[in-house]
Formats: sequence, structure tokens, C-alpha cells
Amino acid sequence: MLAIAVPLSLMAGRVWIDPATTPNAVVILMELRLPRALLAIVIGAGLGASGAAMQGYLRNPLADPGLFGIAPGAALGAVVSLWFGYAASPYLLPLFALVGAGGAMALLAAIAGRTGGIALFTLAGMMIASLAGALTSLAISLAPNAFAMSEIVNWLMGALTDRGWPDVWIAAPLTLLGIICLMMAARGLDALVLGESAARSLGMDPDRLQCWLVAGVGLTVGSGVAVAGIVGFVGLIVPHLVRPLTDRRPSSLMLPSALAGALLVLVADCLCRILPLVTELRLGIALSLVGAPFFLWLLMQMRRGLA
Repeated sequence: MLAIAVPLSLMAGRVWIDPATTPNAVVILMELRLPRALLAIVIGAGLGASGAAMQGYLRNPLADPGLFGIAPGAALGAVVSLWFGYAASPYLLPLFALVGAGGAMALLAAIAGRTGGIALFTLAGMMIASLAGALTSLAISLAPNAFAMSEIVNWLMGALTDRGWPDVWIAAPLTLLGIICLMMAARGLDALVLGESAARSLGMDPDRLQCWLVAGVGLTVGSGVAVAGIVGFVGLIVPHLVRPLTDRRPSSLMLPSALAGALLVLVADCLCRILPLVTELRLGIALSLVGAPFFLWLLMQMRRGLA
């Protein structure tokens, strides 16, 4: 499906590109459409893999990478750069976002890294997410001018508009490194399916597992936020879609979730481009419109299972 979606995404848009007849088609495809498509694939793959890993670690099908506080931390870093006007440089906004993600990772590891408890790990992530969200709201309310406020709000909606090759070179290696870190945690996540006590008896090191997860989720989610803003619900949706096609082990779910996440973000970005609206629909809004009903459906399914 990705092999079909990629060439279609290169042609799709307000103006459909026909390489044989459209003037400057090669330049448009190589400099505008191709980096945007690759960036959608990279971001979707990172969010899908991190969602599968998080649901395996917390043993909760409703877990989402945003719960760790990594995405809000990265968003806070980017908002700080916009607030002070540093975003005029093409690399400073992603740098600030990655610093924010790294700070959230370090704080999470400092709070929960010594005990290895899943409950404390989750609560620490929720605390960091709440704190980062509050500071982001404070920055918006104290924005120095209307232009800065508009830029902050638009960036937080998440989009791939006007992204180019420099954004791909930032996100792709960091996302790949993050997925590798998540794969290093795969065996520990498989053991954790049996319960924390059983996993320890099988040789699972909770501290090491947490380190791989914090690094993997931080790199995948932080790099995506650094170049595209907040894109939610991908890590929640795709593991549920591909789980019936696997043996349901976390290690078997990560790669299919990465591919499905790449496909979901790519298709969603194409739809944002071709919808007949006055301005292009933001990617983060489009995925939220899909993810919120999907989340509600999951809650209803769980309620029926408990009844």
C-alpha cells in the first residue's frame, strides 16, 4: 500500500502534477512533493513504532506516546523558540524542540528510572505532559505580539506545509535511531506480557528497558514534533489496526505499526492537500478528527468487554 500511496502523493494536491505535461514538474516533485512525502513516512513510522512499544510496556491498549510527556516537552521547546523569535533560523526551532524532548526524557528518567515501576513511570509522564502543557499555554498568553501568537498556535496544530529536505535530514536519522532503540527493548517487552514478576524472573532488567524506551520514544516523537508540530493519535490508532495481523507480541507489532503509521500520515497529508477548502487543513487537526472517534470506539469496545 505504501508503494501505491507514495507516487499518488507526489501527484496529489490543489494542482495535480502530470510529469509529462506539467511545466517544471521535476522541480516541483523533487523539491516540494518528494520531501513532504518522505517526511510524512518518517514521522508516521516513528509515531507508529513508539505507540506499539508504549502499549506493550504499559500493557494498556489506550496508551499513546503523548502520555510520556515527550511530545509536550518538544512542543514547549519549539514554542520558546517562536516566543523569542529564534524560529527565523531554519535549524533553531527543531533544535529547541529536540532540547525540549531531551529535557522531558531526562526528567522522566530521573523521576521513574530508579524504581522501574510502571505506575510511577506513567504518572511521571502525565505530570511532565501537564507541566509542559501549562507552560505552553502560559507562553501563548504572554506572547509578545499577535504575529508570534499566531505562529505558535499554527505550529502546534501540526502540518507538513512548506517542509523541505533540511527537515527530512533532521527527522530521518533521529527517527531511525529511535526505532532501533525501541527494537532493543523488544525482548523485554515480550517478557513483560507475562507480568512484571515473571519478566524479572526471565532476566528482564527494568532499568535498562526503561532507558531504551525513554530514548526510543524521545527520539521518534521528539524529532517528529521538531519538524512538523504535534501530530496526535497515530500511535494509538495503528497498533490496533495491525495487531490482528500479528501474533500480538510487542516485538512483532513494532515494524508493522511503523509501516502502518507511515501509510496513515502519508494518506492523511494527501487528503489535507486535496480537500477543497480555502486554506489547507492542518495535519494535526485532520488526524484528531479521525483519532477522537476511534478512541471513543475503543472505549465502547472495552466497556462491552467488561460488561
